[in-house]
Amino acid sequence: MANTMFTMKLDTELRDEFMAEAAAADRPAAQIMREFMREFIQKQKDEREYKEFLRRKVEKARASMEAGIGKSSEEVEAIFAEKRAALRRSIGTAE
Repeated sequence: MANTMFTMKLDTELRDEFMAEAAAADRPAAQIMREFMREFIQKQKDEREYKEFLRRKVEKARASMEAGIGKSSEEVEAIFAEKRAALRRSIGTAE
């Protein structure tokens, strides 16, 4: 992989503290910056993927409701209230 120069402006105090912490960690500042950049890139990609997943999930749920296949919130609540009650009965606990 080819290397390229990246220049940025920083507050003097921020730069000095960063350089001191990099030295304390016995790691080159450039190595830490590359790590930060990779983590940032991955985080951004993960967030985009999650948003797309969520968008598709909502779209699918809406289509399901429009087709009359889905259940209302009240129906889902009733189903799971019964499941919780059945579980409590099976393990012998009261509500």
